[in-house]
Amino acid sequence: MLRTLDTFAGRVIALSAILGTLGLIGEVVVILIDVAGRYFGSPLRGAQDLTQMGMVVLVFGGMALCDRQGGHIAVDLFERKMPDWMIRLTDLLAAGAGALIFSGIAWQMWKSAAISRMLNLATNIIYLPKAWFQYYIVVCCIITAVGMLLRVVSLLMGGPIRRSEGHQS
Repeated sequence: MLRTLDTFAGRVIALSAILGTLGLIGEVVVILIDVAGRYFGSPLRGAQDLTQMGMVVLVFGGMALCDRQGGHIAVDLFERKMPDWMIRLTDLLAAGAGALIFSGIAWQMWKSAAISRMLNLATNIIYLPKAWFQYYIVVCCIITAVGMLLRVVSLLMGGPIRRSEGHQS
């Protein structure tokens, strides 16, 4: 059951990462067009709006994959001296705290998106509706939080701990 759930979560996380990748590609294209346009005296209208919203897609789209691969910043000053049970405990605490934090971000962004819809908030130049991007953040934060919860369950069931050097125990 857990393996099936992990496989499904991996596919959802991969989809999220693909959307983040598309955000990165969009960022590069927008910046390239804007810089070339500025050189010829005609910058891309709305480049600032597209860049800001593209960053939302990029950052939150890749967050779950970063967590799944253990890519978050870790300070490992004492890890080599710590026993495995202590490393497992810190991994459990970090994943649990991360799940709570991303759940909190999702909840606050859900409330913010409702306000954005009510007030018809949009970006400054080309009027992209902000609520769309806020709901995207909600979905990506939920995906990240669920991935972190799955890691908590895996660690509780004796799954591998993560070593800072990238080695699994």
